[in-house]
Formats: sequence, C-alpha cells, structure tokens
Amino acid sequence: MTTDSLDFSDTRAWPSLDRLAPGFDGYKAATSSSVAGREIVFTNSQGSWVSHRFGTTTVEWSYEPGADDPHPVVSGRDDYEAFDVAEGLVYTQFHHREDVPDTAVSLVLDFDRGRSLAVVSTIGAASEDRTRVRHTFLPGHIEGLEPREPEPAPTTALVGRRVRWAYSAEHSYEHVYVGPHSYNWRCLAGPAAGLAGTEECTTYRIRPGIYVFTSREKVIPCASVTIADLRDTASPRSYGAVFGLDETGESPTHFTFGAVGELLGHPVQEHDPS
Repeated sequence: MTTDSLDFSDTRAWPSLDRLAPGFDGYKAATSSSVAGREIVFTNSQGSWVSHRFGTTTVEWSYEPGADDPHPVVSGRDDYEAFDVAEGLVYTQFHHREDVPDTAVSLVLDFDRGRSLAVVSTIGAASEDRTRVRHTFLPGHIEGLEPREPEPAPTTALVGRRVRWAYSAEHSYEHVYVGPHSYNWRCLAGPAAGLAGTEECTTYRIRPGIYVFTSREKVIPCASVTIADLRDTASPRSYGAVFGLDETGESPTHFTFGAVGELLGHPVQEHDPS
C-alpha cells in the first residue's frame, strides 16, 4: 500500500510567502486613524532626523542621516497601516514599494513616553551564514515630547514562554521562546501545517508586558515584526507584518496580520538548591 505524504525534510516543498498570505489576516485588529493628519519627527540612536507626515492612507517620509550614519538622504511616500496597541501607543508599518522596494519599516510610537522604535527590514543577498531578510533596530526620541522611562531595549522576558497564536480560524502556530536569540515554531493549522523549525529572533521591551518580537527565517526568505501584548496573560494579542520574497524569489511581498493567543507555559524558575 502506498500513501501520499509531504516530505517535510525537503524544504523545496515548503509553501512560499505569497502562498501563506491568503486568509492570514483573519484576526487582524482594526486599523487606526490616530496618526492621520499628524507630522511626527524623531531623532534615532544614530543621530539621524526622521520625519513622517501621515495622511489617511499614505505617509510621506524623509530621512536625514546624522554625522555617524552612512545612509544617504532619502524620502518617499507609501501606503501605511496603523494599529492602536494601548493608550498612547501606536504601531505603524509600510513597505517602500516605489523608492526602496527591498525595504519595509515597522514603527512603534509611544506618545506617552516620548519614545520610538523603528525596525527596518531589508532584503539582502543570499548567503549561507545569514538570513536573506535582516533587521536593523533604531530606538529614538519623538520631538516635542519629554522622554520618560528607558528607551526600548533588548530583553529576555519572553524566554521560557510557550504560546499558541491563532491568526485566523484556519491558521495557527505554536511558539516556544527558547533563548534570547532563537525560538521554535510549529504550524498547527494552515498551508504549512506539520512544518516546524528553529529561527533567529530578537525581542525589545516597549512597556511592561508589551514587546516587539522579530524573527528571521532561513528556509522561506522572510522576516516578521510583531508587537506581542502579554499584559493580560489570559488573552494575549499580537499585531504584525511579514516581509520577504515571493515564490519566484524575485519580487518583495509584504502583508500585515494579527493574532489572538493562548499562553501554554511559563518560564521555569531557577533551581533553588536550599
């Protein structure tokens, strides 16, 4: 007797990013208009000046590098989406489709604390020792606001947690945050059901219980930037975007999503020998 089955060890059979996208936004939160009509300027950790003028659906942006920033002066206009994560905390994301198509930006704006965090996703050349899509993290200070609390910074707060994330009624994954720079994922339902892997990740603390979790995949050329809101452990929520290459390996793909979570496990406490 023979059976048809997918050889999960053959990564050539894994679904591409554009095949994963349909329906993945089923539990995405409603978009917000809270930044529409506002010009928001911040200075990032490289001393660079960044301006964003938000309309209803588009953002006009400009970037002027600081003295130690090698990037050129650049500006453009993109479609954007914004999400209200908490009071005074907005998450916006956009893809530089026309001006710099190999780049997407996730921008966290904390108006209550006068802080920002830009996560820049960039598609690079194929490499055996690096993921195809890479992240740059740029904390900043929003002009006109008094900075409160420490700026967003790397954290290990997620290490040891296990969460099931449902992105729609048909898409769900289990995440185990095993270390400060790696996590395990397993697809429970959806086009990648049965697949699993260990990927590179970085986590930043934004506020108590609110984190920016980023991951970079080695098989499918893509990376994600997610805000994980774990303040209420009974009903975690996330907001995010994925950026990478389509099935041809040539065209960038960018889409947003959201998820509702179920906390399955907590960090194990250190052993007390006493």
